Amino acid sequence: MYRTFAEVKTALSSGKSVLSIVEHYLQEIEKQKELNAFIEVFESTAREQAARVDQRIKDGTAGRLAGMVIGLKDNLCYKDHKVSASSKILSGFESLYTGTAVQRLLDEDAVIIGRLNCDEFAMGSSNETSVYGPVKNPLNLSLVPGGSSGGSAAAVAAGLCTATLGSDTGGSIRQPASFTGTFGLKPSYGRISRYGLIAYASSFDQIGPFTNNLEDSALLLEIMAGQDENDNTVSNKSVEAYGSFEKPAKLKIAVLTESLETKGVDPEVVERMNSIIQKLKAEGHTVENVSFPYLDYMVPTYYVLTTAEASSNLSRFDGVHYGHRSPIAAGVEATYINSRSEGFGPEVQRRIMAGTFVLSNEFYDSYYSKAQKVRRVLRDKTDEIFSTYDVMILPTTPSTAFPLNAVKDPIQMYLQDIFTVHANLTGNPAISLPMGKHSNGMPFGVQVMTNHFKEKDLFNFSHYLTEIA
Repeated sequence: MYRTFAEVKTALSSGKSVLSIVEHYLQEIEKQKELNAFIEVFESTAREQAARVDQRIKDGTAGRLAGMVIGLKDNLCYKDHKVSASSKILSGFESLYTGTAVQRLLDEDAVIIGRLNCDEFAMGSSNETSVYGPVKNPLNLSLVPGGSSGGSAAAVAAGLCTATLGSDTGGSIRQPASFTGTFGLKPSYGRISRYGLIAYASSFDQIGPFTNNLEDSALLLEIMAGQDENDNTVSNKSVEAYGSFEKPAKLKIAVLTESLETKGVDPEVVERMNSIIQKLKAEGHTVENVSFPYLDYMVPTYYVLTTAEASSNLSRFDGVHYGHRSPIAAGVEATYINSRSEGFGPEVQRRIMAGTFVLSNEFYDSYYSKAQKVRRVLRDKTDEIFSTYDVMILPTTPSTAFPLNAVKDPIQMYLQDIFTVHANLTGNPAISLPMGKHSNGMPFGVQVMTNHFKEKDLFNFSHYLTEIA
C-alpha cells in the first residue's frame, strides 16, 4: 500500500512504474467501493497520464510530483471531466477548463485518478447531503467521515490514492481529517487560487490537501500556492519552502480557554489537549490560556455570511445555461422554480433561502451588516492574540466521528464546526493533526493556527509537535 509520496518514490526507485502504482489504486478503489468515496474514477485518463509520466522519468524530465496519484473533490474543475459539486443541478456537466491548483499539480506530473464525493455544494459536516449518497468512514463503516470533503478524507485514510484535494469554507477539510485520522490543511485565505473551485462562499472558501503525513501537505501547498492572474484575491507574497522543517525556538503558545471549557467537548479530547500542553511546557515553551469570549458568536456569524454569499453564488444555477432542467417546466418562471426545486437538495435550499432572507431590504442591516461587523471584531481579536503569541492550539472537533443519520437537527449539525469556523472567518491558516485516539477506537485531531501567511511557522511547529507529543 502506498500511503505517502515517500513510499511511492521508494517503489519507483526499486523498479515499479507509475502505471503499476495507478493500477494498485484502481484495484483498491474497486475493493472498497462500499465507502462511496469516489463518484467517478478517471481510469483511462489516469492510465494515459501514468504512461506519460513513466516516459518522463525515463527521459529524466519528470516533475516534482511524478508518481503521486491524487483525487479531486467534486467541486474542482478538471478540463473535459465531469464536475457536479455532488448536486443534481449540475448533472452531466463537463468542465471546460482546469482550475489553477489542479493545473499546477498536473504540471509537476501528478496523476489525477478521479472525483470524490462531498456534501452538496460543500454544504454539510457529515457528507450526507450528496446526491450520490453518504460516504462511510473507512475506520468504522457505521460512522460519518465528516464533511463537506468526506470523500477526500475517506480516500486518503483508506489508501485509495496518495493524496486528495478538498475545500474548506468552515472546516470542511479539518473536520473530516479529524474524523479519519489524516492531515488536513486549510491555508491562509488567498494563499491558493480559487480559480476552478465551484464557489460556496467566496470570502471563506480555500483549497487544501488531505495527506497521510506532513511532508506531503507541505509539498502540495508549495506547488499550488502563489499568484494567479485568474484570481484577484490571491496574495502575491512569495511561496516559502514549506517542506524544509526547522525546529522552532522557544515559543509563546496560546490555548483558547473556551475551547476546553465549552459544554459538549468530549472529556478525552480535553484530556489529550492538556497532556500536549504539559509536554510543551516541559519542553520550555510558554503556554498560556487566552480567553476568546466570542466563541458563541462564531457559528451564527459564519452562517449568516456564508448563506448570504451562497445565495448570490448559486443564483447562476438556474436550469437555463447548463445542468438539470426540469422536464415539467413551462415558461421562464416555471423553468427557474422547478429546475432549482428539483436540482438542489434540502440543505442547499435551506441555505439559499436563509441567505436570501438576510440579504433582503428589511433584514440586511439587522443580520448581514451586523455579521460583517462581528467578523471584523473576530479578526481584530485574533490579530491581537497573534501580536503576542506565535501559535494557537485548540481541538479540531468536540468529539470523534458520529454515526450515520445520527444528527437530524440542522443547528446541531452546524455546531459541529464550532472550533473550525474561526480560521475561515479571520482568514488564518490552520491544520488538523491526527494526534488523538479515543477509547472508542476512533481518532480525533489537534488544530494548530498561526498568523496570516505564516504557513512556514505552522509546518515547523506541527512537525515538532507530532515528534514530541
